[in-house]
This record gives sequence, C-alpha cells and structure tokens, in this order.
Amino acid sequence: MSLNLILIILFTFFPVFTWKNFEDAGHPGWKSAVPFYNYFVWLQIIEKPSWWYIFLLIPFFNVFMVMLMVVELVKAYGKNGLGEQALAVILPWVVLPYLGFSTKEKFILLSIRPKVVKTPVREWVDAIIFAVIAASIIRLFIFEMYTIPTSSMEKSLLVGDFLLVSKVSYGPKVPNTPLSFPFVHHTLPLTNTVKSFVEWIKLPYYRFPGFRRVQRGDVVVFNYPDGDTVALKAQEDSYYRLCREYGWKRVNSEPDQFGEVISRPVDKRENYIKRCIALYGDTLQIKDQQVYINGKPTTTPDRAQSTYRVKTDGSRFNSKLLQELDITEDILPDGQEGVFLLTLTKKSADRIKELPFVQMVEKEVDPNGQNGKDIFPYDSTYKWNRDFFGPIWIPKAGVTIPLTLKNIALYEKIIHNYELNSLEVKNGKILINGKEAKTYTFKMNYFWMMGDNRHNSADSRYWGFVPEDHIVGKASYVWLSLDKNKSFLDGKIRWSRMFRSVK
Repeated sequence: MSLNLILIILFTFFPVFTWKNFEDAGHPGWKSAVPFYNYFVWLQIIEKPSWWYIFLLIPFFNVFMVMLMVVELVKAYGKNGLGEQALAVILPWVVLPYLGFSTKEKFILLSIRPKVVKTPVREWVDAIIFAVIAASIIRLFIFEMYTIPTSSMEKSLLVGDFLLVSKVSYGPKVPNTPLSFPFVHHTLPLTNTVKSFVEWIKLPYYRFPGFRRVQRGDVVVFNYPDGDTVALKAQEDSYYRLCREYGWKRVNSEPDQFGEVISRPVDKRENYIKRCIALYGDTLQIKDQQVYINGKPTTTPDRAQSTYRVKTDGSRFNSKLLQELDITEDILPDGQEGVFLLTLTKKSADRIKELPFVQMVEKEVDPNGQNGKDIFPYDSTYKWNRDFFGPIWIPKAGVTIPLTLKNIALYEKIIHNYELNSLEVKNGKILINGKEAKTYTFKMNYFWMMGDNRHNSADSRYWGFVPEDHIVGKASYVWLSLDKNKSFLDGKIRWSRMFRSVK
C-alpha cells in the first residue's frame, strides 16, 4: 500500500477519535466514522459555517483546517490555555478521547459557554502562532518566494527578480528536518554559522503527487548537490572544489582559514535555479556550445548568453549604449588594446556587429579536447570542457549499468553521496558496501541542469547530476523585479517584468 493511500485513509477516518466527543455534543458517535460526512458534523459541533468544508478538500490546507477544528473542539471542554490547545494539536488521538471519556470534563457549546476574555498579549500570541503555522504550511507544501542572486540565468531571469516557485507542480517534498526555525533556510538570522535546524527527527525522502513531472526546458529550483558538505568560512565555494585545489587534509585541518566543516541534510542545502536540459535515461553531449540530447540538437533559449570577444577601433562602450543593447554584465578587457570580453545574447551580438567602431565579434569557445578547469568528473581521461562535453548518460531509477574503472568517475558520487553506499576502488576492483561490484542499479532518477548564461553558470557541467530528491519546485512567475544599480526614483522597479511567467 502506498504512503499516499495510507495518508488519505488516516485523514478520512481521523474523526473516529472524536466518537465520544460527538456523543457529548448530542450526535450519535457512529457519525464520526462515516467518511466525509464526519467532518461536516464536526463543523456543526464547533458551530462553524458549512462552507468551511471547502477548505478540507484542499490538500495541505486541510491539515491546518483540522488543527483549527481540534482547537475549537477542546475549547468546548473549557481548554483555553495555550499549552492545553498545543497539546491537543500535537496529540489529538490522546487528548480528544480523554476529554470524551473523562467524567471530570464537560462539553458545553461554545455559544453557551462563557466567553474567555483574552489579554492583549494572548491575542497577539494567538495571531502570531496562527500566521506562522499557516505561512509555514504554504511555504513547505504550496509555494515559496525566491530571489535571483546571480546572473547564471540571464537574460531569462535577472539579478533582483523575485520568483514564485510552485512546489505542487512536481509534488511537495516532506522536509527531511521538520524541526527548524521558521522562514529561514539553514542558518539562524544575524549569524553565519549557527544552524537553524536540529536533526533529532530526520525523515526519509518522500514526495507527494504533483501536477506534472520535470520536463526538458523547465526552469527548476533545487537543492545544490555539492552542498552536502560545507566549510563554514567558505560557504560561497564548493567544499569539493576547495579539496581539489588545496587538498582534503588542509581544508579539514585549518578551521581558521576554512572554518568548521559540516554536513547538511538535503532540504537545508543551498537553493539553486537552472534550466533542466536532460532527463533520466537521456544521453547528453555538448559540441561547440550546442547541446545534443539523444543525438539530436536542442533549441537554445532565445535569451541564452555566451562570452564574445569584441574588437573595436579603440572606442569604449558607454553606459547609455550598454543600456540600449541590454548588456548588464561587466565588460572585461582581454589584455589587447581595443579587445573586450562581453557577455551577450545572439541578438545583442548581431546588433554590436553593426556598430561603426566595432571591427570584430566572435564567440569565445573552449577548444575541443581541452580539459576544462573544475569540469565534472574531474578525471584527466575525460577531456571535456564547458563547450565540448560528453557524451554522458543520465541515470534512471531501476536501470543497471556495468561498472568499470573508467566510468566509475562518472557515477561514484551518486553511489556514495546520494544513494548512501560505501565505495572503494582497491587493487583494480570496485567495492560497494565491501563487496566487489561489476554492475550497479540506480535507486533514483537524475537530471542535468544548466544556466542560460552558459559561460557564467556553475551548473551540472561542474558538479554533475541532480538527484530527484533535491528537486524543490518549478519557477512559475516573477512577481517583483528590482534593479540593484538604480534607485527607486531612477526606475529601480522593472515594471515590465512584474507578473511575468518564467519560460
């Protein structure tokens, strides 16, 4: 039986615990066991409008609604203390039967029971708790707001865009660490290193059904795969890249420079946003910056950017011209007189070619066969770079592949870090969980993510596959966009981008 079905059954028959409470309120107890009708009667008992039943039909909102109904029911027994109500919400299957069977507790309709006058402090506390619980449920299971901090998705998404990310599109995840400080990610406010969560309770990966699956071309928010381990004084950098550059021993033994090295559960790793380029089961290859999926060229997003080498007659680009050409990233000198490196869309590059003082515009392309710096899988036998990469197969759950000393570099992180097996290569043999392995069967599906700003994006070319349990949601709308380089009087709000769907 699937977990979804179990949860539906538990929710449907949860009012059975109120059998005696129904009888105390003058209704036959058996009504608490009648699916769907039981909640309708419960609303009558706590004297709420029948149309509130609509909220019980909305996934995830219905959980909050039942909490509210539990609180209203215990109020009818005179339980008005904050602690009493909190206990009823946390342990309703204990508290509600106790109130029903106890001879000391008496049910009185709320309309008859004398009203309890709350102090202003209690009014505020109740309002804050209500708001925090409601907002937390929405944030965890419905949608969440994100900000674009870097230019890796320009021009599709701009630095300063505020996004609404739908978690119901692909199905919301159950949080791995449910005990955490509300509305923050992995670190407490006003600190750089103090965790915002505790791991006393750790839940396994589970995703509720969504409206669709991740598709090629979707703009996806996900937990940073390389973020499972972090050096706290260098959180902006990948721990694994630091180890490749400085050595594992130095990174882990010099806390003054790198800080304490910690691990983070999946749901507390940094949030990244990229475009899904390839799905599980696909074979991906990049040739001369063109992406091929299963041997066929894909359509490059219209707003995708690359680095271009531009030579002028010595003239420079003024700010007004840059604004007209929609060039927002810094112009870098190439070291030669009159030669600059510009990050451009194809449309902007074509317009620059027409300028009278421009003599040459050519796209920067890393040579085929040249090893790129920090390019996955960090093995010299794979002579790949950001512009010539692959072919590489994207793992699919349930598929078994042969393991060799060559391809283990591609899949070792999946086997060890994501699917939690011990892995060792010893005496020319691959050992998984202490036993020699010549094949491996994947437990999860994986994705390949890339930024639209192809030469300024830390993406799958640098850290590999994105596991399905790292997927957070689909970027849906830009609801606000602020230009960091302008004041409010000078057009800081980009009105033309507001309430725009993400494509």
